Amino acid sequence: MARLASYWPAAVFFALAAAAPLLTGDAFFHDTVILILMWGALSGAWNVAGGYAGQVSLGHAAFFGLGAYSVAVLAVRWNLSVWTGLAVGALLSTLAGLVIGYLSNRLRGPYFALATIAFAQVLLIVASRWRGLTKGSEGIPVPFRPGFATLGFASKVSWLYLALAFAVLVWLVEVYLERSRAGYQLAGVREDEEAAQALGIASRRLKVLAVAVSAALTSFGGALWAAYIGFVDPFYVFSLDLSILFALNAIIGGTGTAVGPFLGSLLITSLETYLRAQFAGVRSGFTGLYLIIYGCLLIVFVRFLPQGLAGALAALGRKRVAGPAPRTADAA
Repeated sequence: MARLASYWPAAVFFALAAAAPLLTGDAFFHDTVILILMWGALSGAWNVAGGYAGQVSLGHAAFFGLGAYSVAVLAVRWNLSVWTGLAVGALLSTLAGLVIGYLSNRLRGPYFALATIAFAQVLLIVASRWRGLTKGSEGIPVPFRPGFATLGFASKVSWLYLALAFAVLVWLVEVYLERSRAGYQLAGVREDEEAAQALGIASRRLKVLAVAVSAALTSFGGALWAAYIGFVDPFYVFSLDLSILFALNAIIGGTGTAVGPFLGSLLITSLETYLRAQFAGVRSGFTGLYLIIYGCLLIVFVRFLPQGLAGALAALGRKRVAGPAPRTADAA
């Protein structure tokens, strides 16, 4: 019963997202919900490696870009479906995750993060200069062909429910890591790898697998994003900003928790959309004002809620279950 009670934030989040088309027909609102779900799912994919395994990556855009480019290149060059590109991207990202995880196995903290940044930058250079395959820095459009096989949905409602299915899939993977033996072992490796090895836990293998699974899920999200937006730009899909966004959503929401990345995405994406709309038209040197406000609010949030939104909700739930503190004789 306690386990079911811990799922209520996720249940409320996904239920509200599913009800969005019933509440309003505004396309802009639907687009915002889609982005919240997609960024939340991608941050959840980052959380598999960064939150549960302790492998903090700042180059996860590499896997996102591999998925996006697999869809775009296969559709343009060989007229293959989005699903084929999605499968190819997931395979390439899984292999890349296995290689990076294996080669970087002895790297921890900032060294592993730097290694992932370097990998993403290498892919950025390749994609921006290999004009024969990717059209270089001009980017590559994803042709729109109506139908489920090509993910050619004109309705944002269809995309909303597809993004919701992807988000639930990532959430279930995280729930498995929270409740399974492998998840407990990963937590032990994250907290103290030497102690985990002394207990017989295959820490290196677990970390490599966590990075590979995280890479595959991130590639899946990149493929969906490419089909939704309809254009792939190397300087965006392989950017450091995108990698930081994945990490930031998870950190704000609560790393190592299943619902945390989605709560972080809800806060950050909504806040960014609102501030961008409010200050996008400000001129005379204030065009980036919304970014300043956005950054300051995030600093304040991290300062007073270091465990993230998920941690705050968990603490509130424990307080409500415990009830008010009993009065002592002195108080009486």
